[in-house]
Amino acid sequence: MDTAIVIGGGQCGLGTAFTLRNHGFRPVILEAGADAVGSWPHYYDSLVVFTPVRLSSLPGMPFPGKPSHFPVRDEVVAYLGDYASRLDCEIRTGTRVASVVADRDGYVVTTESGEQLHAAVVVAATGNFGNPHRPDVPGLAGYAGKVLHSAEYRSPEPFAGQRVVVVGAANSAVQIAHELSAHARVTLASRKPIRYSRTPFSGKEAYAKVVEAAFRLPVGGLLTESSFAVVIDNDGTYQAAVEAGKPDRREMFTAADGTELRWPDGRREHVDAVVLATGYRPALEYLRPLGALDRRGLPRQRHGLSTIHPGLAFMGLEGQRTLLSAGLHGVGPDATYITRRLRRWIATTEPAWRRRLAA
Repeated sequence: MDTAIVIGGGQCGLGTAFTLRNHGFRPVILEAGADAVGSWPHYYDSLVVFTPVRLSSLPGMPFPGKPSHFPVRDEVVAYLGDYASRLDCEIRTGTRVASVVADRDGYVVTTESGEQLHAAVVVAATGNFGNPHRPDVPGLAGYAGKVLHSAEYRSPEPFAGQRVVVVGAANSAVQIAHELSAHARVTLASRKPIRYSRTPFSGKEAYAKVVEAAFRLPVGGLLTESSFAVVIDNDGTYQAAVEAGKPDRREMFTAADGTELRWPDGRREHVDAVVLATGYRPALEYLRPLGALDRRGLPRQRHGLSTIHPGLAFMGLEGQRTLLSAGLHGVGPDATYITRRLRRWIATTEPAWRRRLAA
């Protein structure tokens, strides 16, 4: 069997390993954390998956529960842990990758402990959560209050009675601001108005029907960053809350002085905390020595396959191949797509080095 090293033991790494195994590879998962469950334990407490059970399964193992049930964070953690325990492949936890380089036999993966592993193919499935995006917000210079990224947010109780500003206009920003507004006085600050996504029907089931069709469309090459700055709000709860001022939405603040922020209309007010719900960037620095990233740190890829390094693939990138590539529901189709092409590439390469790797 040809060895395939999968970097990252979250949903994408696990689902890809299963698919690789079924296509004749010997996958080895390298996971930096203590458990192969990805970033899910670190998400905020109230997180609910936007797809029902019937659309939240990884390859080869149904997600437990009623098909119409929408899983919460801890249910996903339990599912991924169970999935990992049933995988017929090697999983090395507590193993962080330092670099990946190419050699005449494929790839050499070096861990932070100095161990080197050789493989015919490498799949980077480390996701984004480990690399929160903290943009330079000019109006925040000089602010002396608490600033945290949404990756650090867990629950609203610590902010009870405070004045909080949430920066952002996508799903996480609106969800966190809406939850906080029951405990604190909250403003959503963004450069652009919030865009809400609704169907002609009501409820999450309607969204699930849209998802069921959308995840099959390979439109990744047409997507831009703004394509994902949409709030899923099929029953109108978030939009109604924002229009009622709980939370209210404003243009970005323009300056800060101590714990005061200044708004475009000249008003100044004390703010206890600012939450940056500004998203993430791919956590792929270990590929820098390979030259697989552009100057922004983004992978040079198309539909999950490196455009400059045959045998290198990616999983879990936002908009990688479909609108939903970064979600649970996108793992199966994307894993199948990249695995079939990796297998086809292996079949057309010089077999001598493949025999050495498999030995």
